Amino acid sequence: MLGKQKLKKMKIISKTFKILPLLLFVFAFQACSSDDDNNSITLPQQLDIVDTAIATPELSSLVAAVQAAGLETVLRGNGPFTVLAPTNDAFATFLNGTPLDQVDPAVLQQILLNHVISADVSAGDLVSLSGADGRGYTRTNADGAGNENLSILFDTNGALPRFNNTASVVSADFADISASNGTVHVIDTVLGLPDIVDHALNNDNFTSLTGALSSEGLVATLQGAGPFTVFAPTNDAFSAFTNPNSNTLSSILVNHVLMGTAISTGLETSYPTTLAENADGDKLSIYVNVNSDSGEVMLNGSSMVVVTDIVGTNGVVHVVDTVIDLPTIATFATSNTAALSSLVSALALADTGSPTVPWINTVSDATAGPFTVFAPTNDAFAALLLELDPSGNTTLGDLDPATVDAVLLVHVASGNVRAGDLESLMGTVPTLGGDLALDLNTLTLTDALMREIGIIAALTDIQAVNGVVHVVDRVIRPRSEEHTSELQ
Repeated sequence: MLGKQKLKKMKIISKTFKILPLLLFVFAFQACSSDDDNNSITLPQQLDIVDTAIATPELSSLVAAVQAAGLETVLRGNGPFTVLAPTNDAFATFLNGTPLDQVDPAVLQQILLNHVISADVSAGDLVSLSGADGRGYTRTNADGAGNENLSILFDTNGALPRFNNTASVVSADFADISASNGTVHVIDTVLGLPDIVDHALNNDNFTSLTGALSSEGLVATLQGAGPFTVFAPTNDAFSAFTNPNSNTLSSILVNHVLMGTAISTGLETSYPTTLAENADGDKLSIYVNVNSDSGEVMLNGSSMVVVTDIVGTNGVVHVVDTVIDLPTIATFATSNTAALSSLVSALALADTGSPTVPWINTVSDATAGPFTVFAPTNDAFAALLLELDPSGNTTLGDLDPATVDAVLLVHVASGNVRAGDLESLMGTVPTLGGDLALDLNTLTLTDALMREIGIIAALTDIQAVNGVVHVVDRVIRPRSEEHTSELQ
């Protein structure tokens, strides 16, 4: 922090600088009124951001850095810009004895650009832009992951704005210094370039997350090159999480991490993989469901993204309101209601009779299996019902539970058989309800009625902890003569 004498001196400079345009105006008016050949008054021009810094002695190090990084022309541009201007003392601490001319100009440029926002933002604007907790994010001009600009956290809970929980405006007199092409706020610390871990550490809404990452030795992993996409649960999300399946904390944490930079505008309904794995070392899937109307993003049907696109140097963070547990087969069946709700109804119906397999419990139990499930879509079940009753009066609930159980059996194979493993089956898939012929060239199965069942390529290898799901376009008929006739 600045000493009292230095701060007093800066206040005098600031007040003098703020009345400088008025003094220049008076001077210009007097000069023009005494000139008989010129009847017009030339108004004084306000200083731009660079000249504002030059006119402030405590920003001489910033001026030197801007010039060394080749940014003077940029900051004299039209803008508007908001510049968070570190003091000389802040630069001295940052450089720690290293001469400015020995700092890599490219690195220096990025550090300085991380102090520049492409908008005219006053301290009052920050308050209005902050959320209910007094915090918010905006972007600087520094380069982040995925060709995006770095995010910066602003906190308006104190008397003066604070940035990335690191730097504060030095005094009220040094906030909102107006320039011709923007606004300057003088701050007491040089801001570094945050990675995704830094973003979590900077915001005390994530103390549970950062504590968990530290206890599990994952901080260094997420400070790696990446890039990563992290779905970051809040403290409240961790408090509400009971870990019902007793999964390891490290597995749960990496189940919130994707490889690559997935900016919110690029998110689409899909099944990407996380860094979590099943017992065989296969990466677990996560169901990302983007509502086409509202744009809301849900993960595995239980966790909503509440803040998007906090960009760091090695990835992006999206804040979620619920901890995302490791998925079972049931997780994927129940979360994708648009495609698989009929399958869930069929599983529940089978359990009302005397099923060979207690379906709901089995697909929900992470310790059971593993199973490979060929999951018919809602359209597939609708087509089956029309085949049974062209009048359209038969519903899934009208079917015999034992028959539905037999149908489900032929959709399930033992083991975790991914698409890449199908070739090893030599053209035959041994399901719990009988063997199915498999054509690897077309990714089709053949059922008891010699009908082709297509495996939907975009919906294959949906990996859970207790097995894998491949979505198919038709309901597979069982080979049992009894149940085949019942479905004819």
